[in-house]
Amino acid sequence: MSHQLPDVQASRPDVTVGLSQVGVTGVDKLVKVGRDEKRPWVFMAEFSVFVDLPSERKGIDMSRNMEVIDEVLEAATREEAYRIEDVCGDAAERLLAKHDYTTTAEVEMTAELAAREDTPASDRETQSTFTVVASAVADDEGTREEIGAEVTGMTVCPCSQGMSESRAREKLDDLGVDDQVAEEFLDAVPQPGHSQRGHATLTFTADGAPEVDLLDVIDTARDAMSARIYNYAKRPDEDHMTYEAHMDAKFVEDCVRALAEDVVETYDHLADDVVVHMKQSNDESIHQHNAHAEREITMGALREELSR
Repeated sequence: MSHQLPDVQASRPDVTVGLSQVGVTGVDKLVKVGRDEKRPWVFMAEFSVFVDLPSERKGIDMSRNMEVIDEVLEAATREEAYRIEDVCGDAAERLLAKHDYTTTAEVEMTAELAAREDTPASDRETQSTFTVVASAVADDEGTREEIGAEVTGMTVCPCSQGMSESRAREKLDDLGVDDQVAEEFLDAVPQPGHSQRGHATLTFTADGAPEVDLLDVIDTARDAMSARIYNYAKRPDEDHMTYEAHMDAKFVEDCVRALAEDVVETYDHLADDVVVHMKQSNDESIHQHNAHAEREITMGALREELSR
């Protein structure tokens, strides 16, 4: 006896609820970004693409739309771009034009950027890697683009360090060291505290493209933690990083506060309606949990908040 397979489309109930995001993730494309007279950046970028789905439509015809999505991403990445976020913006606008039933298209992109730099003490050339974050949302009102980065650094727990300092102060007192000498020593030689590998994320979102330089964003995020870390390090570099980190111990919340202060000072040219997203996540070394702090706010509100 034969069995007839049901018509999948026909078997679905009438749709009454729309969906804000339907699409595909994990689409890899090569992206080339020009940099004036410098060597261009070339990324193997991973894209996620979404459109909204109205309540009267059952689906986005996934297999048929993969061809459209691939066509859009190919067109958006074929030519050399001058801003990474513009690649996402171009793709989102093309998607909006291709899907006559949708009102919003969103494109997200992540990629690894390798940049050359010198180690802090031995002055050896090395390469460090950072995660570039970009996205765009296109609708009838226009296109909003986001650009930023996630970087890795080091933080030291002030509470742990404070307990070590108290123990050191007691021992110095037992040894008969003068209080002023003890204080001078403790100011110059930071005491141990448990450390974490920190992950700082900083992005800017604006109508059109945010007027920020990606390398500046990376520097701002790296400097918000206790110390920068490097892919390659000789012993003098290790000593430098350890010393710098313990001289600037920070809780996870402090890193986000440092980001906020640096953003207001460094990006004073940005309009008040630009949205800044600041996030810090620490991989704890002596706990089985991790620490996280996050803030998203407009530049105008952040400026007003810090002015108080």
